[in-house]
Amino acid sequence: MQPTTASPVIEFRDVSYRVSGTQVLSGFNLQVQSGETLVLLGRSGSGKTTSLKLVNRLLSPTSGEIRVKGVSNREGDVIRLRRSIGYVIQDVGLFPHFTVERNISLVPRIEGWPGDRVRARVQELLQTVGLAPDTALRYPYQLSGGQRQRVGVARALAANPEILLMDEPFGALDPLTRDELQHEFLLLQQRLHKTVVFVTHDLREALRLGSRIALMEAGRLVTVLPPLEFLRSGDPLAAAYVRAFGGSLESAANRGTS
Repeated sequence: MQPTTASPVIEFRDVSYRVSGTQVLSGFNLQVQSGETLVLLGRSGSGKTTSLKLVNRLLSPTSGEIRVKGVSNREGDVIRLRRSIGYVIQDVGLFPHFTVERNISLVPRIEGWPGDRVRARVQELLQTVGLAPDTALRYPYQLSGGQRQRVGVARALAANPEILLMDEPFGALDPLTRDELQHEFLLLQQRLHKTVVFVTHDLREALRLGSRIALMEAGRLVTVLPPLEFLRSGDPLAAAYVRAFGGSLESAANRGTS
């Protein structure tokens, strides 16, 4: 089946997921539009990471359907699907015995890109994520946590995927580095306009980075709202999040839209 031009880039249709007798997701319906950063927000165990892994078929739903660019993600080759989607996780997952260049270029090399194109792409991406050209020759153990996370983002972008899945990518970093990378992510997204699904439990991060915030609780979707509307929502759970975080949250939401 061919997608229509009006199709969302990612769509969950009445998706449920059950494992070992536990209902992780129930009746989950959500659309992610082209070029937006959709943030999945919720406490631990709410189903955020499970939802993310269902998109690139690291997990398969018990029932329902996930459509990617208008087509069920159960159709076609799963390896091809995963290579077409960038994936960034909290602990980065770089291969320790590969140089930065080899880590970044993994998918392009598998896809058969010529060597000169691969090398040019690696240098382009190092510049894009704010790393020096000679970083390409270093190994992950020689980098700081923030540098490794930048390499992880560069690797996810290497084959120029339309979709990025990001699972708490900045959660393990110190506050200053996290703030810096959030800022760089916003600048990057303004230039590249990727379709991003971003998992976090941090409301300030959600407000700053998200085009919309999808609040999850116990495997269900509670509400989906733009950041400023989320702050002013009458939904009891959304209001509880706002009270719990306190402080000047509107400034975080405005920074994401400025």
